[in-house]
Amino acid sequence: MNKKLRKSSTDRSISGVCGGIAEYFGISSFMVRLLFIILPANLVIYIILANTLPDSPPSL
Repeated sequence: MNKKLRKSSTDRSISGVCGGIAEYFGISSFMVRLLFIILPANLVIYIILANTLPDSPPSL
């Protein structure tokens, strides 16, 4: 199994970064969003990931 980290096409709030991370690790996107809110300097990390992660192919 060869998974790649991509932005989510189905679980999007803003750009799909947290949904993509949650799908990659198999955890809840709510927990990933909480981590981005709680931990310091995550706004910069989120912006970098939003601009560098590729979009996932749309699912049917």
